[in-house]
Amino acid sequence: MTDLDRLQSAANRTELAASRKRALREGLPFESALRLVLAESAGEAGLAALLAQRAALRGAEAARLAQRKAAREAAHALRGARHLGAPCAWRAWFDGSARPNPGRCGIGGLLRGPAGELVELSRAAGYGNSSEAEYLALIAVLEAALAHGAGELAVYGDSQVVIDDVNGPLEDSAPVLRPYRARVHALLGRLQGVTLRWVPRHRNLEADRLSQRAGELLAIDADALAFR
Repeated sequence: MTDLDRLQSAANRTELAASRKRALREGLPFESALRLVLAESAGEAGLAALLAQRAALRGAEAARLAQRKAAREAAHALRGARHLGAPCAWRAWFDGSARPNPGRCGIGGLLRGPAGELVELSRAAGYGNSSEAEYLALIAVLEAALAHGAGELAVYGDSQVVIDDVNGPLEDSAPVLRPYRARVHALLGRLQGVTLRWVPRHRNLEADRLSQRAGELLAIDADALAFR
């Protein structure tokens, strides 16, 4: 770092502006004008002390910013780990929809096993709201996992409401959802090593596709009935 670089890094905006004006007014090189302005700011302590003090402040600020960046990266990695989790032998995805909301429910689910097992679920699920449809989709994939003898199982869904409701305490559960929550916990009690994790919608596209397909079939059936 040159002397000019050191002086510029120590100066604040006001001092830099004053140095430019002084250089023009007195016909001085910018470095000389900047040195004079900083010496005046330093006062009796002297320019060397001012430069050392401000260098220490810059170092502390750089360390603080690096710490904040590291904390953000650690939090991001933790969120990713929560979304992905450790690999499991069995994996499942679920999604539900209501058209309108509330309205006719369609559910979709996907179950994959370690030996290439693949189970797709796409069907009507009565009448209800979107959270009820999501719950019914989760129940369907857990029943499929139980029927296929699934062992360690990771289940993924993009409904924060349902994920939080299942994983949270009973007293925090919405009364209208408690019967569904009870069914899920009963199934979880019959399965071993199940983890339930939230994922963003773009990582739940297959289950969403199956849910939407069920909804489209419901709409076709409704149109057919209307024309009879």
